[in-house]
Amino acid sequence: MSDAAAAPEHAPAAPAWWKSRGLRNWLVALVVALVASILVRTYCFESYFIPSGSMEPTLQIGDRVMVDKLSVDFGTINIGDVIVFKSPGAVAAACGDTVADLVKRVVALPGDTIASVGNRIYVNDHLLKENWSHNEPLGRPIPTTVVPKGDYYVLGDNHPNSCDSRYWGFVPRSSIIGKVFLRYWPLTRLGWF
Repeated sequence: MSDAAAAPEHAPAAPAWWKSRGLRNWLVALVVALVASILVRTYCFESYFIPSGSMEPTLQIGDRVMVDKLSVDFGTINIGDVIVFKSPGAVAAACGDTVADLVKRVVALPGDTIASVGNRIYVNDHLLKENWSHNEPLGRPIPTTVVPKGDYYVLGDNHPNSCDSRYWGFVPRSSIIGKVFLRYWPLTRLGWF
């Protein structure tokens, strides 16, 4: 018996709704939009909600920010960047916080030496110019610390009320999700970073 004889004579007819060109086009467009949305969220941009006051006055409780993931994969991380990263394991023990992702500001890069004297922060023996809004006093001091290769030292802008690298250590580059580049909610505080 040949293959041609075994195959059915007629292919099954498409459902009536599929024959409607307009409906079919809308369905294809919806699937493409859904796939594109998933890819953009996974690899390019993602929205985050700010649950605590550790970044006040820069970010307030309830703010919503947009994070650029590509800037970490293809760019550089600099002092002053506000980043979102996977919470290190020590955060739960040091701060009693079980949130999965954190947002803080980078204040020292791999290989830098960071320390504080009073309310002043020094990176590589130079006074850190905090050209961003932040709350003083510093609170917990920063002992002289060398940031390991591949790691970053981060602080919350609300220095006296932030559980950050002073308490639980460094943020590995592999844990960084992306850089905050836009606060989009509330609209009255819309702004670029």
